[in-house]
Amino acid sequence: MKTPQESKGLLLEGNKNFVDGLKNGNISLDRRLDTADNGQHPYAIILACSDSRVPVEHIFSAGIGDLFVIRNAGNVVGDFDLGSMEYAAEHLGVPLLVVLGHNKCGAISSALSDEPVEGWLGVLLDEVKAATVGAKNAAEAEDMNIRYGVNKIMQSPVISHLVTKGLLAVVGAKYDIITGTVEFWD
Repeated sequence: MKTPQESKGLLLEGNKNFVDGLKNGNISLDRRLDTADNGQHPYAIILACSDSRVPVEHIFSAGIGDLFVIRNAGNVVGDFDLGSMEYAAEHLGVPLLVVLGHNKCGAISSALSDEPVEGWLGVLLDEVKAATVGAKNAAEAEDMNIRYGVNKIMQSPVISHLVTKGLLAVVGAKYDIITGTVEFWD
C-alpha cells in the first residue's frame, strides 16, 4: 500500500512522461488478466472534468487498475461522485484524492456567462456558480472551483476521518490543456 506522498510522486512522474512523450500506462493483456484475477488497487482517486481534452489516464501515463477516475462536466462534487470517492478511499484503500480542474473549461465559461440553462445541466452549472462567486475571470473561477471541490469533499465524515488518520490526502490540481502539465496544490 502506498502513502499519499508516494502516490503523488507516481502522478508527477507519469505526467512528466506524458509531457515528454516517453511512456504510456500498462494496458497489456497480462495487466488485464492480473486485475481481473486479483482486483483493482489504484493509487489515486481523480475527480476530473469530462472534457475530451482531459484524458486522465493518459496525462498521468497510467494503465489499467492504476487510477480510480470520476468524471463530470466541471469536475463538480455531487452525491454519487462523493459516494464513489468514499468507496475508493475506504474499501480500496486509495491514499490520494485529487480534484483535477483544467484551463479553458467549458463548464466554467458557461457558468460565468449567466445565459439561462435548463435541465440537469442547469443544476450542474448552479453548483459551479456557487463555487465561483466573485471570480474576476475564467482562470480565477477555475481555481476557485477546484478549491470548492476539495472543501466539499472534506465535509464527508468518511473522507475527513481517513485524512485525520493519515490514510488519505485530498489535494487540488490543475491541468494545462496546451502544455500537458499538471500543477498540484498542497
